[in-house]
Amino acid sequence: MMSKQFTRFTPRRRTPRRKPSPVTSEAEREQALRDYKVTIEYKHLKQHAPGGVYLIPSLDDLRHFFGVIFVRRGPFTNGIFKFQIRLPERYNDTNAHPRITFSSYVYNPYVNAETGELDVRAAYPTWDPHKHYLVTVLTYLKKIFYMKHFGEDATANAEARQLARGNSQEYRKKVDNCVKESQRLVFVNDPGCTAKFTEDRVEHQILRGLIRLKIEESMTTMNRGMIMDIVKEARLGGEEATDGKEGKEGNEAGGASPRS
Repeated sequence: MMSKQFTRFTPRRRTPRRKPSPVTSEAEREQALRDYKVTIEYKHLKQHAPGGVYLIPSLDDLRHFFGVIFVRRGPFTNGIFKFQIRLPERYNDTNAHPRITFSSYVYNPYVNAETGELDVRAAYPTWDPHKHYLVTVLTYLKKIFYMKHFGEDATANAEARQLARGNSQEYRKKVDNCVKESQRLVFVNDPGCTAKFTEDRVEHQILRGLIRLKIEESMTTMNRGMIMDIVKEARLGGEEATDGKEGKEGNEAGGASPRS
């Protein structure tokens, strides 16, 4: 008679799951709140950014922005200065200052000539998240291009401050040079830059001319439909101009025009 052997089944003991550390989860919640505040500040900028100042977020980092300022009057008139803003991880905490660095060369007592960094602490020794925001620091950025007198806090470029005070003619000459430099390099874009400048294509030139002509002819406000019609007309004109250019280049390369 065969005997049956039974193997006793011993259930495995489950390792109890560890509850997430309350410290870690609290830190994550605080960081998420900081991130949310950054998005709110940027949304606020769409309607309240200083005139002539434009800011576009990076595609890779919530706390990295690319910007440009078009200076319309004052010593830096017609300057086009590009810059970047980087916010520290703990931005929206006390004394978590934003960092602004110009990609364009800026000759100004508040801008370090070697690094291009704007001295934010000169205006805000203590950064108070209840009073200071992105729009605040962008307003300060714009302000430095319109100043004519510089105080003792302008220490980022001592030479520029000294010339502005004692040799205004030489200071103006250096400012004019940096304005021309900003215009010359306007189409040079930083790697990963979201605020890009590109040279006009043929259709852009045609479009600008057509819009100007239509406004002069009608002397009325342009609506969306009118603009779209002009865009189509410009596109066709650009294609014809491109085809004509390619045909001319082909004829020159072949040495004779094709026979019909």
